[in-house]
Amino acid sequence: MRATMTMLGGAAAVLGLAGPPAWAQEPAVVFNAGVASDYVFRGLSQTGGQGAAQGGADVTAGGLYAGAWLSGVDFGATTADPADRTRVEYDLYGGVRPSLGPVSLDFGLIRYGYADAPARAHYAYWEGKAAASRSVGPLSMGAAVFYSPEFFGKVGAAAYYELNGAYALASGATISGAVGRQALDRDRAGIDGYTTWNLGAGWPILGRFAVDARYWGTDGRARRTYGAGVAGQRLAVTLKAAF
Repeated sequence: MRATMTMLGGAAAVLGLAGPPAWAQEPAVVFNAGVASDYVFRGLSQTGGQGAAQGGADVTAGGLYAGAWLSGVDFGATTADPADRTRVEYDLYGGVRPSLGPVSLDFGLIRYGYADAPARAHYAYWEGKAAASRSVGPLSMGAAVFYSPEFFGKVGAAAYYELNGAYALASGATISGAVGRQALDRDRAGIDGYTTWNLGAGWPILGRFAVDARYWGTDGRARRTYGAGVAGQRLAVTLKAAF
């Protein structure tokens, strides 16, 4: 982790991150908490279609950032192991967000962990992230690539590719969507990757609160692999507060 962060800090300097060094700036901390009607990750429900409580904290200093996030999960619908008591996902992440002209970049590292997960399940994994976005007026467009040398379930290497966009309305609401492709190492995993998409809207309410309503979908490969209770089309609504 330390080596990766050092490398990313050097990349930020080369790309011309404006202002004084990030480590010399006063860190800012933001906490968040929320509830979701369904925790959906890349088109797949992590709670078997049920709700989840979520929350975390983010620390930023200039272009550097780090954070932690928790969410309830329930993999009971996707495993035949009666000893699986996995109920909490915890994510740890950090990275740097430099700018290259009008393009905003994001290079980071993410650790996905799971409390009380059976050791033989091998749920925990690392993932690297490289993303770029550009805003023109109220419209923003972006692309991202995530890579893991050993993905969830220890199925081998995996990569996720995404194109996304958002449009900010004068009312303060934002319409956004994305199309992504989860690619797996089929030689080791023996399963296909799949395509997912989402489209939704978010809007602020009562100052510190925001609501996001999002419709998710996956292709038939995901439904055949994970079942209709996990993949397929679904609507998820999230209420979140930042403080």
